[in-house]
Amino acid sequence: MQREIQLTNDGSHTIAIPEMGVTYHSHHGAIGESRHVYIDAGLQPLLDHDNKQPIHILEIGFGTGLNALLTYQKAIAHKQVIHYTAIEPFPLTAKEIQSINYGNLLSLQKEFLALHNTAWEEQVSMHDFFSLTKRKVLLPHAQTIPNIHCIYFDAFSPTVQPKLWTQAIFENLFSMLLPGGVLVTYCSKSIIRKAMMAAGFTVTKIPGPWGKREMVRAWRDH
Repeated sequence: MQREIQLTNDGSHTIAIPEMGVTYHSHHGAIGESRHVYIDAGLQPLLDHDNKQPIHILEIGFGTGLNALLTYQKAIAHKQVIHYTAIEPFPLTAKEIQSINYGNLLSLQKEFLALHNTAWEEQVSMHDFFSLTKRKVLLPHAQTIPNIHCIYFDAFSPTVQPKLWTQAIFENLFSMLLPGGVLVTYCSKSIIRKAMMAAGFTVTKIPGPWGKREMVRAWRDH
């Protein structure tokens, strides 16, 4: 499967898979989309509570590492301990990692490379306020990870990966969240919202990032 690095409209890179007709991020802006969907809608409300207990985040689709890097940046800025777990069955190559420009754009190149170079299948402390655990596994086969505060659901679209957007998948993710925990994703299709609600989530549509009218924030009430 061939992957190509492409420039998006905010000057940040994404990766395209031509044979699948997909990109890892919006062509309107990779950094802009990630900040809007995952940081502003998912992480920031937790930070706003000013509760200094550790925050546990689960990302479905580590991909380029952009969401993790932006979360790392927030953890340091807010002096908030964040334990970050990411599931990614198809990691980038060393050449791809070296070519992506997020680290330079955010003045975090050393940290960006470190995110990708940490060992898999173990928790690695990258900073007093940030630890990372990467798991190289397909989501349906991932072990349950309990006590999660926020899930970044960043899988490819339901058209491309329909098996990752089912009620059964969302039931599993629902069981991992603490009461009050939230799942955020860029996809707001009706069939996906219905699958989430059938799994127990309370689902709301909120304004999407540039170029997308809506996204979803879903949470566990109890």
